[in-house]
Amino acid sequence: MFSRHGSLLSNLEVVTSPKAKKNPIEVYSQQEKLLVHKYPVDEIKCGNFDIGIVVSFGHLIPANIIKSFNLGMLNVHASLLPRWRGAAPVIYAMANGDQETGITIMKIKPNKFDIGEIVRQVRVKILPDDRLPDLLNRLAQAGAFALVSTLREMPSCLNCAKPQSNEGVTYAPKIDQKMAVVLWDSLSARSVINLDRALTGVYPLMTTFCDTQIKLYNISQSQQLPLINFVRPGLIRYCKQSKSLEIQCSDGNWIMVTHVGVPGRRMMSAADFNNGFLSKVSENFRICR
Repeated sequence: MFSRHGSLLSNLEVVTSPKAKKNPIEVYSQQEKLLVHKYPVDEIKCGNFDIGIVVSFGHLIPANIIKSFNLGMLNVHASLLPRWRGAAPVIYAMANGDQETGITIMKIKPNKFDIGEIVRQVRVKILPDDRLPDLLNRLAQAGAFALVSTLREMPSCLNCAKPQSNEGVTYAPKIDQKMAVVLWDSLSARSVINLDRALTGVYPLMTTFCDTQIKLYNISQSQQLPLINFVRPGLIRYCKQSKSLEIQCSDGNWIMVTHVGVPGRRMMSAADFNNGFLSKVSENFRICR
């Protein structure tokens, strides 16, 4: 939250969620000698500021807090709203194969997330080889630029805010480890690759082989031609030439996996997994589920 007095900022204070471990925002704020408040915050204190800014906060802000700021509150959201409302917009955009996402600066409304009027939007391309950290870095830069530009144009830009469209609304709820479980019967090879890109640094993709849940690392699309007349989603085999495991997807195409995580063991290469596990199972039962 901040107030204006002759320059862009004259007073800046930070509100963060109370947790046992300090988050990066709290650590940085203390390093910069910014006053840090624990949420919930007193609305009387908010009245000393022109506007409140929210980024990845995760709490619904009550109406009394929003109204206590002279100019209300803004949210910096990492999608082109109304597409991907919710807690994990970047992950869902990548997992669904979107070629574009962006930043939305919007007004905050009480009771519901991500429904406020749009003040500014900036488009950001999703490159074919992007992984989650790559895209997050570019979005962070775009978001910072968009926010500063918005603040420089206040308060006039608030009067030009437009309601969100009722068309094209999609949701990106908070994720958990279940999202990393590969559904071979329904996902194409491209979809599996996109899911892996989207969850990079969050969860490795997981599947079950012979009643054991395994983790899949270093995933890419195989150059093997799809078996149009013989598709068994989840079929797993070892390729000596590429020294990788190949798993067939619902569209008949294959993905390659070079390393595997097995409970109770160190990460192993595809060759070691083949020697220790895959080769000991009849070919008819070499299926990931």
